[in-house]
Amino acid sequence: MKNIFKIITIAVFVGLVGTSCSDYLDVNDPQNSPTSEQVTPDLIMPGAMSRTNSIQTGTMNRLGNVFMNNWAANVNSFTGGFNEEFQLIITSTFYNTIWDELYLRTANFQAIIDSPFADFENHKAIAKIMKSFYMQYIVDIYGDCPYTEAFQGGLNTTPTYDDDMAIYRSLIDEIDEALDLINNNDNPLTTPVGVEDIIYGGSMSDWVKFANTLKLRILMRQATKAETDGETASYLNAQFAQLDNDFITTSATLNPGFTQDNGRQNPFYSTYGYDVEDNQTSTNRFVRASEYAQQFLDGTLTGIYDDRIDQLYLPIDGAVVGVRQGIDSNHPDVPDDISALGTGLLVDHSQDGYVMLAAESYFLQSEAAFRGYISGDAKALFQSGIMASFAHFGLDGTNYVNNSNILPEVGWDATANKIEAIMTQKWIATNGINAIESWIEMTRTGYPEIPLADNAQQSSKPNRLLYPSSELIGNSANVPSQTSQDAFNTNVFWDN
Repeated sequence: MKNIFKIITIAVFVGLVGTSCSDYLDVNDPQNSPTSEQVTPDLIMPGAMSRTNSIQTGTMNRLGNVFMNNWAANVNSFTGGFNEEFQLIITSTFYNTIWDELYLRTANFQAIIDSPFADFENHKAIAKIMKSFYMQYIVDIYGDCPYTEAFQGGLNTTPTYDDDMAIYRSLIDEIDEALDLINNNDNPLTTPVGVEDIIYGGSMSDWVKFANTLKLRILMRQATKAETDGETASYLNAQFAQLDNDFITTSATLNPGFTQDNGRQNPFYSTYGYDVEDNQTSTNRFVRASEYAQQFLDGTLTGIYDDRIDQLYLPIDGAVVGVRQGIDSNHPDVPDDISALGTGLLVDHSQDGYVMLAAESYFLQSEAAFRGYISGDAKALFQSGIMASFAHFGLDGTNYVNNSNILPEVGWDATANKIEAIMTQKWIATNGINAIESWIEMTRTGYPEIPLADNAQQSSKPNRLLYPSSELIGNSANVPSQTSQDAFNTNVFWDN
């Protein structure tokens, strides 16, 4: 695995060749630095995968956990923690690294797709799938964005913006192209995919399942729009008629050889857990359990104890203790000690990175079956999602599934609106792991209904983020105009 880290170092340089806007596109090309024209796709692939995933499990996951009231700040030791997130002060610098770094790092996948080297059909198929995976997030978080003119490096430093719905349709086309490359490739000289694939180790059958699941996610994001838009409804019906219902049943994970060594730790663990000498990081001391998530999971709000709570947060004297978002150390309700992140999230230096959870796949299938887009038992798929979430932590969810079934919000039979039950359980399943997914789904469906922080300055959470300052400066001729309230007053196309 040491060689994989060397390959990732090469890919860091390659990732600079194509991104979204001029301030980080105008990069000199030193003679001794490799470019995408000089490096084969197999050398680019592991860096492309690991660097995009570090944004997903880091900055994006952090935002989702704060917006969805999973995480609070350690007010006993820090002042003003998560202030902008709690108050909902959304500006062009708010979490701007999501746009800047996700575009920068997704460019590596485009470099693979555009590679002049022959006989890398499977590598290019994987790159098309992963490019679509992360471009969906760009659309989900920002709406309209550069797509057709993106990733051209110095050839186009000011790409035009594409319509968000048009991009979604193009992502489906790109995934179909990838599936065609995998399933119908008759080139006997195709280079096999091997250890450079740090997600599936070259198993193209697993990549087909992942691609199918990604298509399902892209299509289901549009399901609420289809309720009132006939054209979208027709499009979804046509797409689902062609969809291969062979989806992932185990989590898609990533590991280039994480280990207890400088620069080689799992990035989530090294940020939110401990350094290579097992010293607690400042972020570990800072992030604490939210009171709302604690009370939801310990049964105070639902009437059922959820064993996953002790994996998500560290118990204090046998019980998880949370703090209400938006209060400070002078507030009478602040506990003397507040639970940190749990051992189910912070496993060790070498833990896997998560791309998509099996639970997410099952919940997507449950919603699709409930809406009549695919065959299957929506309730059984819903409960399989819960079981997969428990299994993620090495727990048996049988008793919880049986006992929660008669409880509103968390159980299928007792919840009148089945979409609410699905989204509530998806919120729990993605807590700490891929929480950006829960915020996006809440924006789309309205569920789960998560309270605002005590000091929130808006009446609701934002529908999207604002375009970052890098675009306002470097791509001003093309970036759509915006005001600070546009984050709350304008929507991504599927949010209606």
